[in-house]
Amino acid sequence: MAKEKVVIGSEPIYDARSLGPVKMGVLGVQHMFAMFGATVLVPVLTGLSISATLLFAGIGTLLLHFITKWQVPAFLGSSFAFLGGYAAVAPLLEDGSPNPLLPYACFGVACAGLVYVVLAGLFKAFGAAKVMRYFPPIVTGPIIICIGLTLSSSAITNCSANWLIALVAIAVVIVCNIWGRGMIKIVPILMGVLVSYLVAAVSGQCDFTAVKEAAWVGLPFHLKDTVFGLFSAGNVDTALLLSSVITIMPISLATMIEHIGDMCAISSTVERDFISSPGLHRSLLGDGLATTLAALFGAPANTTYGENTGVLVLTKVYDPKVVRIAAGLAIALSFSPKFAALISCMPTATIGGVSLVLYGMISAVGVRNVVENKVDFTKSRNVLIAALIMVLAIGIKYATPAGAIVLGSISLSGLAVASVVGILLNAILPGKDYEFGVDHQGDTAVNFKV
Repeated sequence: MAKEKVVIGSEPIYDARSLGPVKMGVLGVQHMFAMFGATVLVPVLTGLSISATLLFAGIGTLLLHFITKWQVPAFLGSSFAFLGGYAAVAPLLEDGSPNPLLPYACFGVACAGLVYVVLAGLFKAFGAAKVMRYFPPIVTGPIIICIGLTLSSSAITNCSANWLIALVAIAVVIVCNIWGRGMIKIVPILMGVLVSYLVAAVSGQCDFTAVKEAAWVGLPFHLKDTVFGLFSAGNVDTALLLSSVITIMPISLATMIEHIGDMCAISSTVERDFISSPGLHRSLLGDGLATTLAALFGAPANTTYGENTGVLVLTKVYDPKVVRIAAGLAIALSFSPKFAALISCMPTATIGGVSLVLYGMISAVGVRNVVENKVDFTKSRNVLIAALIMVLAIGIKYATPAGAIVLGSISLSGLAVASVVGILLNAILPGKDYEFGVDHQGDTAVNFKV
């Protein structure tokens, strides 16, 4: 009997080995490019090492996959949620150079990652069913919608650097995804990046001086710039160390809620209930340990990346092995300063163009989550919950000077505030109709309909 041909981009593909090693490799490169722009932006804004950021994004992703039994196609990139913490403890110096106090901020982030471990233990002890009753589709759907919408401003800002270059990227993504054939159809993001970058380079809009000066091979980080270097040097300022922990650790409460929203988005996209199996306790544990490990070595906190979820939506290739290829590439390339310089030269508008598409796809997944779970909007409670989540998330993001509510040294994003309000309203208001079922192992589980 002849082997059935795999139709790329038309049906979900859960085992990418059917595509062959070359196509899997190209898909991995696309995932790497999807996360790259936002991932390297965090070290640019904080003074942390770009190479160390790439190294621990890759290592963190592999750690997450190991802990989640190699099942979840998630990529861990730099978290923007902790930018306020870095700025409070170790802001960039006036000349834009890194602050010598960065290791103190990194220690605070490392402690914040351990909070994930505690919550993961609670999920394991009480079960996903009892915890997820506070995160039904009427809460997670609007949160997922807002994840994409709150990211949209950065995409528009980046596009504004050169709308022509951005439109080239957008047009290529659309053409490849709709009219592309074979491999071209499932790598629209990669094609958008390459074509847009090439157009910018040919038109003289890229300065490659830094690329020429960079070495081919180099270490991703220096031990003296890490938390270990801080303690080995002695003369640690205990008061500053404690202050950084108190300042940064509470941020994890907001990022954990965002993690749950991202996992719901990935589950909806892939049509697999990752909340129950391998379990939210495993994904939280992986995310938290990856964050702690990265912070100890001078890299930013990690978080599940919506950009890569957008790639899953576009390609319909859901095999986690493809994401692990991207992680491996990030690790390998972290040892090449020349590659880091080449990527840093990528036009801002190129990043903006592909991000605009990806962020929109995230919001579309949230809409799908609400529709397919048949959320009843004839009920006033559901309308109120969704309305307040979306208005608070978007309103705080764009109407406040800092894009967040600042309480002392703690900065709460609009998404974090909206998530907390949505969860509390769902718990308090009468008329909950969230159903529970029994999973394939016979244990009580949330009826997570995707």
